[in-house]
Amino acid sequence: MTVTPKKPTLGPEISVERVREHHHQELEAIARYRRATNYLAVAQIYLKDNVLLDHPLKPEHIKDRLLGHWGTSPGINLIYAHLNRLIRRYDVNMFLVTGPGHGAPANLANLYLEGSLLAYYPELTLDKSGLEKFIKQFSWPGGFPSHLYPGIPGTIHEGGELGYALATSFGAVMDNPDLVVACIVGDGEAETGPTATAWHSYKYIDPAESGAVLPILHLNGYKISSPTIYGTMSDEELMLLFTGYGYQVRIVRDSDLDADLYGSMDWAYQEISRIQQAARSGDRISKPQWPMLILRSPKGMSGIKEMDGKPIEGSYRSHQVPAKNATTDERELQQLEQWLQSYQIHELIDELGRPKPEILELCPKGNRRMGCNPHTIGGKIRQDLKLPNIFEFEVAIEHSQTPDCCSRGDNQIGNTHQLGKYLKSVIEHNPKNFRIFSPDELESNRLTPVLEATNRGYQWPTHPADEHIGPHNGRVLEILSEHTCQAWLQGYLLTGRHGLFPSYEAFLGIVTTMMDQYGKFIKFSKDFPWRLPVPSLNYLESSTLWRQEHNGFSHQNPGFINSVLDEQAESARVYLPPDANCAISTLDHCLQSTGYINLVVVNKNPMPQWLSMSEAVAHCRAGASVWRWASIDDGVNPDIVLVGIGDVMMVEVLAAAHILRSQLPELRVRVVNVTDLLILEEKSTHPHGLDADMFDALFTSDRPVIVNFHGYPSVVKQLIFGRPNVRRFQINGYREEGTTTTPFDMLVRNHASRYHLIMQAIRLSAAYNPRVAAQANERVSQYEYVLAAHGDYIQEKGTDPDEIMNWQWC
Repeated sequence: MTVTPKKPTLGPEISVERVREHHHQELEAIARYRRATNYLAVAQIYLKDNVLLDHPLKPEHIKDRLLGHWGTSPGINLIYAHLNRLIRRYDVNMFLVTGPGHGAPANLANLYLEGSLLAYYPELTLDKSGLEKFIKQFSWPGGFPSHLYPGIPGTIHEGGELGYALATSFGAVMDNPDLVVACIVGDGEAETGPTATAWHSYKYIDPAESGAVLPILHLNGYKISSPTIYGTMSDEELMLLFTGYGYQVRIVRDSDLDADLYGSMDWAYQEISRIQQAARSGDRISKPQWPMLILRSPKGMSGIKEMDGKPIEGSYRSHQVPAKNATTDERELQQLEQWLQSYQIHELIDELGRPKPEILELCPKGNRRMGCNPHTIGGKIRQDLKLPNIFEFEVAIEHSQTPDCCSRGDNQIGNTHQLGKYLKSVIEHNPKNFRIFSPDELESNRLTPVLEATNRGYQWPTHPADEHIGPHNGRVLEILSEHTCQAWLQGYLLTGRHGLFPSYEAFLGIVTTMMDQYGKFIKFSKDFPWRLPVPSLNYLESSTLWRQEHNGFSHQNPGFINSVLDEQAESARVYLPPDANCAISTLDHCLQSTGYINLVVVNKNPMPQWLSMSEAVAHCRAGASVWRWASIDDGVNPDIVLVGIGDVMMVEVLAAAHILRSQLPELRVRVVNVTDLLILEEKSTHPHGLDADMFDALFTSDRPVIVNFHGYPSVVKQLIFGRPNVRRFQINGYREEGTTTTPFDMLVRNHASRYHLIMQAIRLSAAYNPRVAAQANERVSQYEYVLAAHGDYIQEKGTDPDEIMNWQWC
């Protein structure tokens, strides 16, 4: 027997006729308000003069460069007007995240009328003078761009790159229990992979401790030049999809969109309140179905209906600028004028350019205006973290009595494991102001001590055997989507809180463009004094390529370092601490900083420990230093300078120095470690860069320098470009040579092993030290043989020899 599945309903029953009957006057007022915002949106795109059509429209009134997007604007205006009504009726603490990329004409129109622009731009007054400035400066040099950006109040997401609005909204409401973020997701944007994952975010939101997101899928059917996937789906198919995600869905599609959206907004807010009240009263709902709205509206509604026999409204042709030839085509000019006149703007704005009182009455007041919501300027409400004393987590370094030999390196500890102890304390000190966003890699990256202080937050039922996961006390959020982690963290940071994003090194590159967009956001934010700095975006990169030999070539990629360094010099920081104490000191610094993108690269496997905490603090503050205890004669008058950048690479530098000390004592070696990568760049270029005197003091002015770098050699070449006599620098690093092999063979394959360093040091120093030159050929041949023997050994044994695995400094 075949059972026909029951068709889903189109959401809760709402009588549009009843809404219209009981709220007729309010709905008419909303319709008038939308006429005003739609007019202002069109005027911004087209006009540079005659902004209220006081005279017949002429080509000279129109901007020479027509930029902006009309198609999405009327839908945004519709939603904005009804969100304002919801705020006023229920006194909701709310702001709007707009996903459609270039919907700024609509957002700006509403922000102008509600006075949020005036609060930050005193010249944009609600009169003829202010209106003319407002209209003209859209997409004008030095004015507002066609997409949202930090100069627009109420913005924490600019939408220039599609896909991240929804997850960013969820990050904003975490630990903000009284906040509601309305998020418009464009149906073009909804085709992106990051958006598809972000719909699951409610499974991570505790309704007792966090606020709520009201997702609104803006389904107008078209992208730039073709239909959207969702636009081709039936209502029933959409209901099945989103109820499967776990939502209670209401499709707004009535011919009377105002009445339908009015009732739907009320229903959605009541459902949010019901779920939150249940959780906060101790009667938590299992698998709560949070509300979402799907708004079906014609693309470019209220605009030009057709042009040259082709439909404009309701088609992709309304996406950007429908009448783009209005300055040269008389027919298009007439159609544009008719379009603008259709809004009857003189009924809404008087002859002095002042909006009528009945229009302004529909806007919330004070901080309830969405453009003035305090959460949208996180720097103003930011509270510093309460950080523990890093000396409580010190790895002890026992010094021997012999100056050139000590027990440095004897203690083998996983650097991230020790960091986990520190982060556990950070969570305990900051139970509502700090979160870790991790793509299912927290334990794999050996940050397990964190789970002694917190669960992984997850709201849906799990198996009883699952550990450290549940609906309460979840400061760690794990989801196997780097995009979602990044967007959650961005929303959390931009609303004033603090966070950390630990990840496998090879896969952080997935969020490269997101990081770049965020870097642009914080760069532009510095241009506006009212955008105070927010906590830094902190990446912890572990499971690095040099210890991913078991996972193979696919897991070997340090390229995220390159991406961070491509950011503006005043914003980017890259740190490669050589041991656990340096890692703790570095991360402690990063968590105190504001306005940066910080990348900390730390290996998770047990590693030798070199510096005491006091030494680590001094070393990290300097960014680089000579390790005198590892150098010959404290590093004075060296023949060669060996530089390690990265924990694994520093082990090879020290091993090479140690072997040379015993087998070729005539070679004078200076050992340097660099932990702050940007010190290599000239000070005139980067604020952390060493000036010429300090650079020469560290690396000498004329001796050969061998750099063993964690990532691609091109990074160091880029940083030291412009320094004098850079040909003396020989840079080792990842050469894109890898496979499933032994850890030491990864170094051999990339010519970054201790034996390669020894041979390089002998060759380069022979020109400066005749005692070394006398032995050079013999010694180089010896280590070429050692490397060949190593290859034979691992082929036979499948592992590295004891002298590699058990090597110690003394």
